[in-house]
Amino acid sequence: MSNYRDLTVWNAARALAVSCYRSTQDFPRAEEYGLTSQIRRAAVSIAANIAEGTQRGSDRELIRFVRIARGSAAELETLLELAGEVGLLTPQHATSLLDRTGDVGRMLSGLARSLNASNHRPITKSN
Repeated sequence: MSNYRDLTVWNAARALAVSCYRSTQDFPRAEEYGLTSQIRRAAVSIAANIAEGTQRGSDRELIRFVRIARGSAAELETLLELAGEVGLLTPQHATSLLDRTGDVGRMLSGLARSLNASNHRPITKSN
């Protein structure tokens, strides 16, 4: 796999992590070790796992890290929903972040499908 910085999904995940950091800056201090840190950790984990997976040297390893990133995206969705429900994020802001997280999750699923398909192509002999 080429440089992870060239991947649309990594760039979207990185931008999402930055947005999550900015969005949690004004959370109450009481949430510093609660939703604030959990949202930030889950968001960072998505981009970090994409980057790490691309550097492992095989599609099989990349697929494994893409799956981990998808799990982090699902975790982030849950945390953002909770933050919206308890009033830490406005409904509009929560919806915006949730939409972006869903987009990243779909990109990760597409990448995993593409990698799986390329690993299961039949080998043909050329004459």
